[in-house]
Amino acid sequence: MTPVRWGILSTATINRRVLPELRSLKDVEIVAVASRAQDAADAFAAENGIPRAHGSYDALLEDPDVEAIYNPLPNGLHVEWSVRALEAGKHVLCEKPLDRRPAAVERAFDAAQRNGLILMEAFMWRHHPQTARAVELVAEGAIGELRAVRASFGFTLADAGDVRAQGHLDGGSLMDVGCYCISAARRFAGEPEVAIGRQLPGLSGVDVRFAALLVFAGPVFAHFDCGFDVPPDSGLEVVGSAGTLRILTPFLITEPGIELDRHGAVQRLDVEPAGAYERQFQNMSAAIRGDAQPLLGREDALGQARTIDALYRSADRDGEPVALTTS
Repeated sequence: MTPVRWGILSTATINRRVLPELRSLKDVEIVAVASRAQDAADAFAAENGIPRAHGSYDALLEDPDVEAIYNPLPNGLHVEWSVRALEAGKHVLCEKPLDRRPAAVERAFDAAQRNGLILMEAFMWRHHPQTARAVELVAEGAIGELRAVRASFGFTLADAGDVRAQGHLDGGSLMDVGCYCISAARRFAGEPEVAIGRQLPGLSGVDVRFAALLVFAGPVFAHFDCGFDVPPDSGLEVVGSAGTLRILTPFLITEPGIELDRHGAVQRLDVEPAGAYERQFQNMSAAIRGDAQPLLGREDALGQARTIDALYRSADRDGEPVALTTS
């Protein structure tokens, strides 16, 4: 496959986790990076062996050699710059969450459809073999009938100036790490019918801790907590009538592996090592070349936005249940 030529929209910190997994890929070529300042772009490009550095985001979108854009900007800029990139003729892989407003997500995917391009929300954990294996086990009935999903994801965010703590940039723990828990619940249980959320606001106005209950058909219950004021923690349990799947590092996947617990008899299931970012870019690149379907598309991104929106509405009403609709 002819390599897809990628440009990176900003020198965001997450790039330092993403780029090492892409260097050995034959179907992905990072050809340009942009920053709001030329010297920052030049330094980042030199450090990471990227051929071209642009001193503005618009300059990157105008680069005729760039086919696809990776957008790791702060949450509040995701849709704006994804739409600009799509209108400039570039495919877009946008960091999660695409947006908390369903209408904004629709606008972005409408732009992709209008221009005959691919837009994908970058939930990298969904591309890892660990996730595929867990989904397969549940579908095969390894834990019986699905009953509940339990998830957690949090860490200590000490820098109050961090973009993830800024309300005007759509920061907050639910947006940053809680969205993974939502993605997990939806992957196993479908789309929620009712959302209940409670939040702890911080000085900057964003939620520094969030707890949620999602009710799915069945009924299946999913509950999770996330936060910026807790020690580093993540976990995922999928509970059935006959057993439980436990994934100790479900999202960052630092130690792949699944535990299958059936009435106290625990079986450790190994998972093949893989780079989640690597698999994500491979899927997107293959989709651009017409050799694969994007793993995630409009409906999944809309499901995410509807759930986030419902949880925030519930939290704003002191935990009042909010019914979700699919339109």
